[in-house]
Amino acid sequence: MSATPALRALSALGIEVTLHPYPYDPKAEATGLQAAEALGIDPAVMLKTLMVEVDGKPVCCVIPSNCQLSMKRVAAAFGGKSAAMMPVPKAEKLTGYHVGGISPFGQKRAVPTAIEATACNTPRVWINAGQRGLLLSLPPDAALAALAARALPLVS
Repeated sequence: MSATPALRALSALGIEVTLHPYPYDPKAEATGLQAAEALGIDPAVMLKTLMVEVDGKPVCCVIPSNCQLSMKRVAAAFGGKSAAMMPVPKAEKLTGYHVGGISPFGQKRAVPTAIEATACNTPRVWINAGQRGLLLSLPPDAALAALAARALPLVS
């Protein structure tokens, strides 16, 4: 298994992670929920990475796979007026990852990032490692530190 940009970025920061390969299903309606089920993980700690635009500027939101983003909360979290999901081609170009394998770590261009606050109250979280079918787990405080992210309310 090759080291993804996400794994290289975390390694460079001295952050240890545990890798969790799983059988990726491209037909799954919700890849985060499918991954949680495949690994027997609570969807509340299986986090999905969503690329959003707040007032036209890119941001990254990391939330539990069983939750929906509140665009109102996202806009407020990043000090903007409006928020909308980033179009897939733009998200892939900006991050360097394919949808279904977008990681908040090691993106081509660092953007402001927030992790759903409720997910930060658990011992470990599972986040995409930068390729479809590969997750990494780490303590939420390590994820926040690696991303210079804030823990904020992002879900409805």
